[in-house]
Parts: sequence; structure tokens; C-alpha cells
Amino acid sequence: MLPLPAFTDNYIWMLHDGQQALVVDPGEAGPVLDALRSTGLPLQAILVTHHHGDHVGGVQALREATGAQVYGPANERMPEPLTRLAQGDAVTALGLQWQVIDVPGHTSGHIAYYCADVDGAPVLFCGDTLFSGGCGRLFEGTPAQMQASLDALAALPGNTRVCCAHEYTLSNLEFARAVEPRNAALLQYTSACEALRQQSRPTLPSLIDTERAINPFLRTRVAEVARAAHGFDAQTDPNDAVAVLAALRQWKNEFR
Repeated sequence: MLPLPAFTDNYIWMLHDGQQALVVDPGEAGPVLDALRSTGLPLQAILVTHHHGDHVGGVQALREATGAQVYGPANERMPEPLTRLAQGDAVTALGLQWQVIDVPGHTSGHIAYYCADVDGAPVLFCGDTLFSGGCGRLFEGTPAQMQASLDALAALPGNTRVCCAHEYTLSNLEFARAVEPRNAALLQYTSACEALRQQSRPTLPSLIDTERAINPFLRTRVAEVARAAHGFDAQTDPNDAVAVLAALRQWKNEFR
């Protein structure tokens, strides 16, 4: 499983079985075509999580160059032709079954792809819904939608590898420490991620277990997180997870 760097901080995830490859959210074609040339593999499938240009910009060129089948969300504007998917659907690629999860919030029709067993452990491709230490901005969805989406992802097995689409980890963890400055797991994880970035290595994939322990957006029902959200916005009901998430998201938007 390879995170192919794109633009300034995107990752295009590439997975292969030695015979064929799939990619997720190819915002540009070049990094994928380079990887296909270097591995000598054909591209079987392109999985897309949402319609933003930095996730779909390379789809047409890759389809034309490789003939790969394109899959994407049922309810968003997408480059045609593609197979449209929603909650309860499944895709078979590389001989693996990928379950589709509706995760609106960042965009109104955002989806994620989950496979229960890739080389012995689950994998989640979650686009811009869940980041390590953070979550996506609410461009089209509501806090209630994002809370439900994050709850669905947090309920996945703890050893699920979280393959999100941006290297935002260190900035997210800086915010997370402002929310929970005494979270020992968060401090330890920050040190590990800083060491990786000093070596120019990705901090991803993360794990669902890790995110439950350190990500404030998965911890909206934790008392310290709720108190911090109330401290940012005194109108926030600390017993209302959606209100806590909304306050955290606004705080993160303004955080410098």
C-alpha cells in the first residue's frame, strides 16, 4: 500500500497485489502513471470518495490511459462514466470486497471504502472525512452529519488502517493538544509523528484505535474535550456531542 504524494499535501493511495493495482482519489494523473510505469502493473480500478478537484482531477486522464473502471459517490457531480455507489454497496477490486460507507459532512455525498482483510488487517479509505488527529471542514454537510459519519468510522475495528487523503497530521495534533493538553497518548503519538516527518516519511496510515485515543473529533463525548469546546464557545452544551463537534470545528477553523 503506497501513499503517492500529490500537490503539496495530498496522498493518492495505491494498492496492488503484484498483478494489478487500484488507486484512490487521484487528484492528478502524473504520480499514478509514474508508479504504474515503475511497477509495470496495469490499473484495474479507481475509487473516488468525493467530488473535489484535488481528488478527481486525474480521473479522466487515467481512465483514458489505462481503461480502469471508475467508482464514486452516487450523489455528487463526478466525471462520467463511472459506477455510482452508496451505503450498502460493495466493490470487488484486486479480488477484495470493499464496503461502501456513506460519510456526509465534508461534502454532502462523501463516501468511504472499507475492506475487512487486506494482508491480514482492515483498511479504510476515508478521503477528507477523518484525518489523523482531525476531520474535514464542513463545506456542504452539517455538524450532525459529520458526527454520525465519524461515529460510523470510529465503530470499525481498532486495527483498521486509516488511509486519509492529506498529510495534515502535525497541524491537527497541535490543535488536539490545545483541546487535551494532558492526553498522554496524544503527546506520545505527536512525538512519533514528528520523528516520521523529520525523516520525510508519511504519518499515515493511522489506526482507528489510535484515533479514538487522540483525535478530539472522535472524542466529543469525553468530558475534557467537551469542557474545552465549552471554553471556546460558552453557548456549547457539553452534553451534546453534535454541539461539541460544531464548536471544535469552528475553533479548528480559526486556530493558528
